[in-house]
Formats: sequence, structure tokens, C-alpha cells
Amino acid sequence: MSLHPTLQPYADAWTHSVEAISELVQPLVESEWNRRTPCPGWSVRDVVSHVIGLDCEMLGDPRPIHTLPRDLFHVTNEHQRYMEMQVDVRRHHTAPEMTSELEYTIIRRNRQLRNESRDPGTKVRGPLGTEQTLEEAMRYRAFDVWVHEQDLRTALGVPGNLDSPGAHIARDELLAMLPEVVAKDAGAPPGSAIVLDVHGAVEFLRTVRVDAEGRGSIDGAPSLGPAVSLMLDWETYVRLACGRVTADAVADHIKAEGDTDLTAALLQSFAVTN
Repeated sequence: MSLHPTLQPYADAWTHSVEAISELVQPLVESEWNRRTPCPGWSVRDVVSHVIGLDCEMLGDPRPIHTLPRDLFHVTNEHQRYMEMQVDVRRHHTAPEMTSELEYTIIRRNRQLRNESRDPGTKVRGPLGTEQTLEEAMRYRAFDVWVHEQDLRTALGVPGNLDSPGAHIARDELLAMLPEVVAKDAGAPPGSAIVLDVHGAVEFLRTVRVDAEGRGSIDGAPSLGPAVSLMLDWETYVRLACGRVTADAVADHIKAEGDTDLTAALLQSFAVTN
């Protein structure tokens, strides 16, 4: 048996992004590993440590036994504490140690994926002791690794892969969370519609509709009288939705029409990742 067809796109996207990360960091000198990335509180080394650590968890490796320092001000909740453990334990690793562990982890994960014969619905270990399906875990790894590839590209000044396989998985992941952002977090009123028009490397138009009970749903049909229309480029959308920038910082990349209060609430609630 081999990898289930449902899982293949996630494996392909993960491979594409993680190999891009490896190519990006291979030539870096020691000081470049300390560059700040758009991911709050994390350097280039920290982002790569996170990628290594979560793929080690996908391999079933035990989590490190490690006490976090008290002065990590970007760590404010249990989810962030969980993610920080794999990062902080590698904070003093040298460039050769980082690149060699990344390469070894990629080799191990590729071997695991070649031999993966489990059903997509198989339950696997998730963060903070949760359970998730194998499909959910692989989809989120593809999304996560692509986002962190973009973090590294921004930090190192090497743009690219905004339309790679991982980008399309990221689009679907972010759009799946948008109805809750609109209906619950931003408080769009029942019966209203919000149109999102994204252009650039990945282009799409989506409408989030809030029903009479206040529940949000999303589709690709335009709305004739939306409460708010947002037009922005793909890179800005990703950076906003992943909490890498504030709406104020990229205001010149966003065109908004409609209810100004609702627009402000939407942009305030736009980030969906920790």
C-alpha cells in the first residue's frame, strides 16, 4: 500500500516547502540565524526549530523535557507555551547543528511518507494532548510549513513561492476560518454579506454570508449588496490572516468599501493563527 490519494497533495506541498526552507538556510552564516522574522518573537533559528520540532512530533518522537525561561514575553497562552518548547530547546544550537538536524528530519519524514498506508481518518496525536485525524494533521503541517517558509523569505529578503502547492492549501485553510471571523469575532449582523476580493499570485473572490441565526458560511458567488467589500493582494491577505502585520501597517494595500465600523471590526479580528 502507499499514501492515500486524499493525503498526497498535503505530502507534496509539505515536501515543496520544507525543501525550499532547507535551500534558504543552508548557506546562512551564524549571525543570519538570529535575524528577526515576521512571526512574533521568533528568529530565523526559532522558525526552523519549530519546523523541525513539529515534524519530529509527526514522527512520534517524544517531546523535549525542558523548562521555559520566564522572560519570553511573546508567550502568553498554553498553545504558545506548547509550541515554544521545541523552539527554546534549540536556541543555542549552531548553524551546522540546525542544518544537519533539519536535513535528517526531512529524510526521516520522507521515509515515513513513502511508507504511510494509514487511512486519512486515523486518529493521531495533536498539540496539547488533543487528537486529530491524519488528514487534519498533514493538511495543517503543509499549511504551517508554507507560512513559515514565507516568514523566512521575508526575513532573508528572498521572496518567492507565493503560488506554490502550499499556498493553495494555505488559501483553503484561511478561508475555512473566515466565516467565524466575520460572524462571531467581528460581529457582522444577521442577513449581511462580506465580500473578499484577493488578487496577485493566488486570486479568488469569496462571499461570507451571515444567516438569520448569526452563523457564517462562505461561497464563491458575488453579493449584490455586501455590507463590506475588502480588496487586497494575496501576500497582504496572508500576512494579515497569520498575524504577521496589523491592518494599520498595510492600510495602503487594502481597499475597503461599505460599513466603516464593521470594516474596522473585521480587520481587527482578521488574524486566525497564534
